[in-house]
Amino acid sequence: MNVLVIGSGGREHTICWSLSKSPKVDKIYCLPGNGGISEIAECVPIGVMDFDAIVDFVDTHKDIELTVVAPDDPLAAGLVDRLEAKGHRAFGPRANAAIIEASKAFSKYLMKKYGIPTADYEEFSDYENAIKYLAKAKYPLVVKADGLALGKGVIICNTVEEGLQAAKDMMLDGKFKDAGKTVIVEEFMTGQEVSILSFCDGKTIIPMVNARDHKRAYDNDEGLNTGGMGTFSPSAIYTPEVEKQVVNEIILPTVKAMNEEGRTFKGVLYFGLMLTASGAKVVEYNARFGDPETQVVLPRLKTDLLDIFNAVVDGTLDKVKIEWTDDACVCVVMASGGYPESYEKGKEIKIGNIDKDILLFHAGTKVENGKLLTNGGRVLGVTALGKDIADARAKAYANVKKIAFDGAFFRSDIGIKK
Repeated sequence: MNVLVIGSGGREHTICWSLSKSPKVDKIYCLPGNGGISEIAECVPIGVMDFDAIVDFVDTHKDIELTVVAPDDPLAAGLVDRLEAKGHRAFGPRANAAIIEASKAFSKYLMKKYGIPTADYEEFSDYENAIKYLAKAKYPLVVKADGLALGKGVIICNTVEEGLQAAKDMMLDGKFKDAGKTVIVEEFMTGQEVSILSFCDGKTIIPMVNARDHKRAYDNDEGLNTGGMGTFSPSAIYTPEVEKQVVNEIILPTVKAMNEEGRTFKGVLYFGLMLTASGAKVVEYNARFGDPETQVVLPRLKTDLLDIFNAVVDGTLDKVKIEWTDDACVCVVMASGGYPESYEKGKEIKIGNIDKDILLFHAGTKVENGKLLTNGGRVLGVTALGKDIADARAKAYANVKKIAFDGAFFRSDIGIKK
């Protein structure tokens, strides 16, 4: 079977790598891909939001039997719907289900209506009403852009001044464009965060192994929120007792709620959780593989990923036994100087003699004139498997030291948390 993967980041590189291990996959295409993906797939320079060109590509390449839509924007905008309308098999939720990530206002409505534990919140589309509320609110609190903002539309505010500035940035100044026209103001939850990605075919949902992401740019969780500076799996805080509560009070009720709303979800449903003193609560939903969580979850997958994808599309996930290794996995993200704000591209990447068992997932790279160059904020995910987190962490950081590009930075504390 030939497969097309839509996207260009570390998540997509990991998906392509995992699919490449399947004996059932003959060829992988990737649109648009990146420097690392080009080593295992045929990359074609078509943007993820150029739906006409994507559909035309699949129409004309009759050998493509499955298209995997990985990023949030094309899912929210209905690329799966477009492909299915032309008779093509596609993995990922349709637009009416991808709204669970595309609109925080919708996801909060869903959780409130169906009693799924989450932070208390208020929703504002009127700037004057928002600042009146923020001027009198209890701090700290969280201001979130309603729409998709590359993982950066969440601002933790400790003072009234910070709250008012966040609202101004989003609602008046358009920092996140249309995504910030409506904002959610949430209660600030305290506890430990954990991510649960799940395969879902609309009826059956099977959680993957847990992972922990590091969103802040710098060590000790300081600096701005990013799309993720590193991850590890598994986390010791996600105990069997916690897992039972999450499955019964969050995961299963969410699938049921989406069906009740006529928004059946088929694809990967991501649960960003906060483990509070009163139990696990939902921080956010994603309608796709999380990035960089995917880079520590899929390397632990023993089952053929293509079989899982096909079962999700066909609604036969209950027939697949999904198995995982006992390994631990750590991913350290190497980013461009200035990320998550302004940064330069086009810096040459020098990769030394990295260990053979290291997985080097490219996020923001390109090959130009035979040279590997930076082409994004998050550049590489240096990923290692080990017998435990400490072992995997030591391997990952030993190989980070063998890679260099101008302005490169990374956190030195990935995997220290439990």
